Amino acid sequence: MKHLLKDLYRSKAGLFGAVLLVVIVALALLAPVLDLPDPTRGDLRARLAGPTWAGLFSPGAHPLGTDEVGRDILSRLIHGSRMTLMVATTAVVLGGVVGTVLGILAGYKGGIVDRILMRLVDIQLAIPLMLLALLVVAALGPSIQNVVLVLALTSWIRYARIIRAQVLSLREREFVQSARAIGASTLRIMFLHILPNVLTPALVVGTLELARVIIMDAALSFLGLGVQPPTPSWGRMLADGRVYLSSAWWTVTFPGLAIVLTVLSVNLFGDWLRDYFDPKTRSAK
Repeated sequence: MKHLLKDLYRSKAGLFGAVLLVVIVALALLAPVLDLPDPTRGDLRARLAGPTWAGLFSPGAHPLGTDEVGRDILSRLIHGSRMTLMVATTAVVLGGVVGTVLGILAGYKGGIVDRILMRLVDIQLAIPLMLLALLVVAALGPSIQNVVLVLALTSWIRYARIIRAQVLSLREREFVQSARAIGASTLRIMFLHILPNVLTPALVVGTLELARVIIMDAALSFLGLGVQPPTPSWGRMLADGRVYLSSAWWTVTFPGLAIVLTVLSVNLFGDWLRDYFDPKTRSAK
């Protein structure tokens, strides 16, 4: 852990991404205890009020302005981050579990099992992921559970391909051959011997997948197929504010900036994490 933190400190981009991500997650976790206006309650008297720092700490202040029905944008951004991060993290974990298990199964068993699973991966890769997401959500209906399901459905394939490639080399290693020689069962070998050795690449893939899933979640919400009102979400804020782009720029600028900064922080931290666990990259440095 000490060596990991030292390496992170030496990487300016990785450190910036990690710090920014910690700040975003902290704000999301602390949203219920922060003294913020109700993100779902509007005030037509303050409709489309512009950003102002005057009286920042006074009641009724709107430092990032208000939207078309007078809801505080700062409050909606912070509360919306909770939903965005919860949906994205749940989808990445669910997709990671499914993809890792199937990747181990395909890589270790080989044969017909490997061919079937990899053809499923090829078929899904041939379908545009956004189109697949739209079809599934439109068929099942817009809800948080369905959004998580469809985002997990679009992410498992990356885990499966990378983990399978790792397992193809691991299954010929001495410790796997020894376990097989002493009569260890297939399940025991896969989940007690192989799984711990593929958790690191799975973690790196999950970090990079998180950024893509956040964007897809925002896109679905923008199209009205994601998180439904009155629950705040960044994509929905963009959709609602696009009508007022020319007269109230803050209604779309700040939600868009929140998405950009979150995705940027995840990508920078994920790139550093990939480089840290890649011996070739580390030796090149």
